[in-house]
Parts: sequence; C-alpha cells; structure tokens
Amino acid sequence: MSVLDNVDTATNLAKNNELQLLVFRLSNSEESAYYAINVFKTREVVESKNHYLTQIPSAHPFLEGTIILRDLQIPILNLPAWLGIHLTKQEIENSNILICDFNGIIIGLRIMSAYRVIKKNWNEMHAPDSYRLKDNGLVMNDTRLEDGSLCLILDYEKLLADVIPQAMVDVGESPANIKDLHIPQKLKNGVVLIAEDSKTAQKHLSHIFKNSNLNMLLFDNGKKLIDHIFALPDPSIIPAVVTDIEMPEMSGFTVVQRLKANPQTKNIPIIVNSSMTGNNNKREADTLGADRFVDKTKSHNIIPLIVSIMQEKGES
Repeated sequence: MSVLDNVDTATNLAKNNELQLLVFRLSNSEESAYYAINVFKTREVVESKNHYLTQIPSAHPFLEGTIILRDLQIPILNLPAWLGIHLTKQEIENSNILICDFNGIIIGLRIMSAYRVIKKNWNEMHAPDSYRLKDNGLVMNDTRLEDGSLCLILDYEKLLADVIPQAMVDVGESPANIKDLHIPQKLKNGVVLIAEDSKTAQKHLSHIFKNSNLNMLLFDNGKKLIDHIFALPDPSIIPAVVTDIEMPEMSGFTVVQRLKANPQTKNIPIIVNSSMTGNNNKREADTLGADRFVDKTKSHNIIPLIVSIMQEKGES
C-alpha cells in the first residue's frame, strides 16, 4: 500500500484547521533530516530506476532532466542538491521521485524515501524568526514527529523560482493589466492586507502592488493577519484581504471562516491565492465565502479581481 493511500479530503481537514503532510528523507545517512510537503501537492511516488532520465542541454544545474510518466513529460528537480546534500551513485540509483503538482505544473522531486503521512493542526506548525532572517532561506516552518524528531517544511515556491522561473508569476504584467480600470477610492487610499508565509511569494506580491502604486501590508501567517484586523477600531476600512491556504498557526481557510462569520468583516473582499489549485480547494474556498480563488502563477490578476469584487459590492 502506498503511503499516499487513505488521505483525508481537503474539505474535512480545512474545517478543523488541519493539514496532512507526506514525510520523506533525502539520504540514507543516519543524520538525514525529515522533510515534509502537503499531501495535496503530491500525486505519487515512483522508483527512479524504473524511469529513463533525458537530460536537457544548458538547463539549470538542479534540473536533472525529464522522465515520461503515463505520456506526460515531467521535469525532475534535484532536491538534495538544492539543499547542499550530495547523493552517491548508489543512492541515486536507489532513490525515488516524488511527483508533485504546483499551480497545475507537474514536477518530480528526487527524494530517497517516503516515510509516512501525518496529520497536524496548523497551530502545531512553527515558523521561528531564524527561518526568516535571510531572504534566501530555504525552510519555511517546522513541526515535530511523534518521537520528537524535527520535520522541516521547505519553501517549494523558492525551489521553483530558482530552477524553473518561467513556472512562476510574471510580475511585469502588473500594472499593464489595470491601466484601463477605474480604481475605487477605498482601494486607492487604503491598505490591502495579505497573509503569506513564503518569502518568494511575498516578493512577487510586493512587486505587483508597488508597480501598481497601491498599498499593502504583509503578514507571515493567518493568525497575525486576524489579530491585526480585530485590533482595528473599524475593520470595514480594509479594501481587501488576500490569503494563502498553507500557513503556520492558522490556515487561509480558517482566515476566511473567521472573517465571513463576523458582522464587522463579512463584507471585506477576500481572495484566496494558493499553489494548491485542485478543485477541492477551490470548492472549499467558495463554500466558506471567499470571493475569488487565484493560483499563484496568476497573482498579477489579484488587483483586477479586487476591483471587480469592489464594483460588485457597490464601491466606486
């Protein structure tokens, strides 16, 4: 039986501020750390030795090449090398490929072995300031396994930005896509609040709003955003909220639930901006009351979407 079998649905997990993680290792060394990724970004684990790797001339050094899996050409990223871990020839032969879906883009990550799937509450995910001291940090947050072992969650969006930058949002499309739009005064004079824990995604969003001459305020997780909002004398001044789904302490789905359940904040436009683009997540965001869902490769559309929602709500 695969370690990915019997995974709970995203909807059930979202209601309880929970997530499920696939835990894996990158080396056979006893000192090898545990790493994890949200199971809803994964598709399957395949044995490397069963798939011929075609190298790509002049590719990024961490882009090993491509494999063909069920008629789909999939780029293979050398995750150990990205983290400075050297695998022996024997380890490479015995390694596995973790097939993942980021923003609808299918990639393979070289790993040594898949360990197990664990369920965690988002408040059990920790993001120490030490992970955020540098803009080029590779670890986003961590959690503990049952035996107390530390398990690291990586900034996979940074991995994509480093190795396959064309898979990320084109921040240059904004402000060109708003030049013909009428920007409501509330948006022009206000501050859009954004919950996003990825440094890479934060940079992209900062560029988009700066290029558009609009104000925004970033929070590293949903709890910080919620605490800020409910500390305001009048939360209705907020023109819009943008939230990721995967964040330590409080998920984006819980952010949507909390804001839509409160009479003071239920009319604030909310856009869910996530790399988890499966239909279940889109349906859940809609069910909870989010006004729009946009995947991170299309983050340049966030401002036009905010304008559209505000116009629907009668803002001018």
